[in-house]
Amino acid sequence: MSDMEEHDERVFRLTRRKALKGLALGIGTMVLPAKDASASVWESFFQKHFRELGRLERQKILARLEKEYSAQYKKSVRVKDTPPPEGVLFGYALDLSRCVGCRRCVYGCVTENNQSRDPQIHWIKVLRLSKERGVDLEHSEQYYNPATVPQEGYFYMPVQCQQCENPPCTKVCPVQATWKETDGIVVVDYNWCIGCRYCMAACPYGARHFNWKKPGLPAGDMNPETHYLGNRPRPVGVVEKCTFCMQRTREPDGHYPACLEVCPVGARKFGNLLDPTSEIRNVIENKRVFILKEDLNTQPKFYYFYSV
Repeated sequence: MSDMEEHDERVFRLTRRKALKGLALGIGTMVLPAKDASASVWESFFQKHFRELGRLERQKILARLEKEYSAQYKKSVRVKDTPPPEGVLFGYALDLSRCVGCRRCVYGCVTENNQSRDPQIHWIKVLRLSKERGVDLEHSEQYYNPATVPQEGYFYMPVQCQQCENPPCTKVCPVQATWKETDGIVVVDYNWCIGCRYCMAACPYGARHFNWKKPGLPAGDMNPETHYLGNRPRPVGVVEKCTFCMQRTREPDGHYPACLEVCPVGARKFGNLLDPTSEIRNVIENKRVFILKEDLNTQPKFYYFYSV
């Protein structure tokens, strides 16, 4: 990306967010991109809401993004908009009796989903809890030494977006930049996010993460298989989160999320909650299952269980 293009993108991000914030709060006036901004910047500025775009409009946007990302990262980048599959409601389960706290899921997620390396952004956090206290999140530890796990007297609980059926984060967004799709995945449109962070305040699981500065994503580490609402590179000033690796799980061949595939002990289970023969349904129907903060009625589709 040239210096002029980087300048155009920076001007676009700042002015569009100022404009949307003003409109959301009912104050201020529309602030337009600089007169010398590139055509793609103007096109992005006037882009309609993702759910209102027609097929041809989406294809044009995806083609533009692919061109921009390919030039920036010096590789062929694909940006998909694969829709939710019919008859599917994704669910995730995690076996607390197997998890050893190695954090491979954390870094497998980083690699797959193009998260910033500098500063580091992790969509998954692994908590160390005392077996004596049980699931007492107030006394959990996130920054333990993974080289010494598992430790006697402790168990480990990975926490990420719970993909709530009743998500409080989507209700507080003033510009409707985040919503729940029919397959249960809660998504964010980075082109519409204004960075107000209301969703972060509303999320009881700490699952949303704000980009305080331009994400550091080396070209060599960039995963070129992306989704518009998922793991495409994020700009500064937006909120991002786990999407159950929608660039993988929504495909016809149905890959698992990256965190599941890298787990060395098989603690993670994933599948279609509407399929009575799926592994996730087997877990829910036959194991000791619980959800986090059940009293909040967020109705997570992320389940914890014990196999022993």
